[in-house]
Amino acid sequence: MLLLLAALACSGDPATPTQPAEPPRAPEAPTITIYSGRGESLVGPLLDRVEAETGVKVEVQYGSTPELVTRMLTEGAESPADLIFAQDSGSLGALSKAGALQPLPEELLAQVHPTYRAADGGWIGTSGRLRVLVYNTDVLTPAELPATLWDLSDPKWKGKLGWAPSNGSFQAHVSALRHSWGDEKTREWLKKVQANQPAVYPKNSPQVEAAGKGEIQIGWVNHYYLHRFDRQSTPAENYRFPTAGDVGNVLMLAGVAIRKGTDEADAAEKVVRWMVSDKTQQYFATETYEYPTRPGVETHPGVPALDPAELAAVPQSAMADLGPTRVMLQELGLQ
Repeated sequence: MLLLLAALACSGDPATPTQPAEPPRAPEAPTITIYSGRGESLVGPLLDRVEAETGVKVEVQYGSTPELVTRMLTEGAESPADLIFAQDSGSLGALSKAGALQPLPEELLAQVHPTYRAADGGWIGTSGRLRVLVYNTDVLTPAELPATLWDLSDPKWKGKLGWAPSNGSFQAHVSALRHSWGDEKTREWLKKVQANQPAVYPKNSPQVEAAGKGEIQIGWVNHYYLHRFDRQSTPAENYRFPTAGDVGNVLMLAGVAIRKGTDEADAAEKVVRWMVSDKTQQYFATETYEYPTRPGVETHPGVPALDPAELAAVPQSAMADLGPTRVMLQELGLQ
C-alpha cells in the first residue's frame, strides 16, 4: 500500500519553481507646476535644482507676474498651477484677497522675519529688492544727496533725475507713498518731481546705465540692478535714505504661495520650505544680489546688510493697491 501511494505521488506534475519576488518599486516623485513671474534668466538655474534637492519634479511656466495672476484667477479650480513664484508681494496679496491661496503653516512662516511674510499667512517672501537712489559718483557725494524721498521734489534737482513711471516697482512704491502720506500729499510730491523734468525710462536698468554715463545724476531704482553692471567701469553707487523709517526705504519682496485646492499641496509646501532654506536663500544673496528673508543669511559682499528697522512701516498689502495709483498717474500724464 505504501509503495502504491509513493508511486501515485511520483506520477503527478512536477512542482512549479518558485519565482523570485520583484523588488518593491520606489514611489514615483510628485510633480508640481510652478507659475513663475520671475524671469528664467534670473531663477531658471535655481529651479533646475528643485528635483535633485527636494525630490519634487517641477514644470515651470514663465510669464509676467500680473499675467500669471490673471491667468490663475481666470482658471480658478481648473488651474494647473500648484505654486506661484511672484516678482512682487502685491500680486500675491491680490490672490490672497481673492481667496485663491492656501494658508501656510505658522512654523514655516516663522522661518522669515515678520516683515517678510503675509499677515494672513497666504504667502512668504523669498527675497527682497530695496528701493534706492543710484547716483553718479563723479558728480555727487553721499552728503549732497537727499536726506529723504520728499527732498527729490526740491527744484535743485531739475533736469538731473530719472524715473520709470510705467514700471511695476515704481507703481508699487507710489502705492506705499499713498499709504504713508495719503493721496493728496503723494499727488503733490509727484507734481513737484514732475516739475523737475525727470528723464523717463521704461524700467530700472536703463537708469543705472544713464547714471553711470552721466546722462542723469540720480535714478530711482531697485538696488540689485547696479550689481549686474561692471562695477569697475560704472561710476555709480546706490544710496539709501539715512533717515530710518523714511518712506523712501521700501523693500519690494518676491514671494511664493500655494494655490488653494491643489492636489499636490504637500509637494508644493516642500518646495516652499526649500525656497526659504539656508541654501536657497544664499542663492538669492550671492547670485541675484537680493536681500534674503531668512535671518542669519548674509548678503552678497558688495550689498550692504539691511536692518528691517530701517524700512518704512508700510505693510506689503499696501503695495497691492495699484488701481488708484494707476489712476493717479494717468491723471498726471505719467501713464
